[in-house]
Amino acid sequence: MANDELNAGFTGTPAEEPTGIRKATKAATDAVVRETTAVATGAADHPHTATTLVLTIGALAFGLGYLMGRSAAANDYSYWR
Repeated sequence: MANDELNAGFTGTPAEEPTGIRKATKAATDAVVRETTAVATGAADHPHTATTLVLTIGALAFGLGYLMGRSAAANDYSYWR
């Protein structure tokens, strides 16, 4: 039977524990999942605070982008001659 040979790999757990870069990648992935879950839980518990933080960060990013764009524009002419 072909199913007797397929006892590993399709069960959701690898036959060997990850080593090297795979181990580091798995640890990083687990950390990202934990942090995003904590952020989502915090946002669900405090929606007004989360909204205020997102809007504040957005406004600061817009202002910073505006200032950087204005400073990058060519200033080779003078309005008052």
